[in-house]
Amino acid sequence: MQITPLIWFITIAVTIAFFVYEFYAHVRKPHEPTIGESARWSAFYIGLALLFGVGVGMVSGWTFGGEYFAGYLTEKALSIDNLFVFLLVMSAFAVPKIYQQKVLMIGIVIALILRGGFIAVGAALIENLSWIFYIFGALLLFLAYRQAFSSHETDPANNRFMRFIRRHLSVTDEYHGDKLTVVKNGKRFVTPMLLTIVAIGFVDVIFAVDSIPAIYGLTNEAYIVFTANAFALMGLRQLFFLIGGLLQRLVYLAQGLAVILAFIGVKLVFHALHVNELPFVNGGEPLLWVPEIPITFSLLFILATVTVATVASLLKTRAKRPDPKASAPTDLPTTKEHSK
Repeated sequence: MQITPLIWFITIAVTIAFFVYEFYAHVRKPHEPTIGESARWSAFYIGLALLFGVGVGMVSGWTFGGEYFAGYLTEKALSIDNLFVFLLVMSAFAVPKIYQQKVLMIGIVIALILRGGFIAVGAALIENLSWIFYIFGALLLFLAYRQAFSSHETDPANNRFMRFIRRHLSVTDEYHGDKLTVVKNGKRFVTPMLLTIVAIGFVDVIFAVDSIPAIYGLTNEAYIVFTANAFALMGLRQLFFLIGGLLQRLVYLAQGLAVILAFIGVKLVFHALHVNELPFVNGGEPLLWVPEIPITFSLLFILATVTVATVASLLKTRAKRPDPKASAPTDLPTTKEHSK
């Protein structure tokens, strides 16, 4: 796939332009987006991502097109899990609804910047160290285990990192609009809004560690990795307000993502064995009998896993919804059923 510096420049410039437009058109004036507004923009960004994938397939071949679609689908699923954690953070800090989209916007921009850095590092490692696929594969298998069996039970507003921040900064107890700092009695204080953004940024670092090795398990093309991530993050703010309470119903999302990460981890290990250069593995010779998992199978597997996790989640939570005729409500799904 031949990507010139000019194409990189145009791609990054257009991505920045979309986020600048988002800020000035929708985020700068605090408000809670309507369902209609969120639906229109979510459909626009998803349609744009799909159209771009078709363009990649037509211009560069459908092998690269398939890699893009598999990467986009994986990153979109991971981004939705990211939204769930954003929801926990904003609930813990009691962010007023009219300011939530500003927090989301800043969090998404931080995520894109961090992922851009990880993409550059990943591309350099893959270019120079073929055995890095072993490391990526092992990391994804570990992350899959953590995704499946750890939980969101910690309080994002009162964890060790936040307690450290509060010990070293003067923090107000109340919000002052969407200001990050405020002066009271001649002394500058930070507001809970700033703490929320710091917490979101910390979460973004963790999710970047998940997402970048995962997509490099599907493609070696840094351009596809970047564009799949960019399109997955575009429209994420609108998607948050569109699906709203549906996030609470996706109780099997974490398990579905764990299956996807484990699958890509195995795929990476297979690839590492297929191109092996480590002297203590098969005498430094590639294990050519080890199969390479084709991108078409990867795309279908990821799509099927996301579909099964979503449908199973909705069926389970529908069964648990309270009966209005009952004297007492049944239990709704809690964050214990969501794992990361």
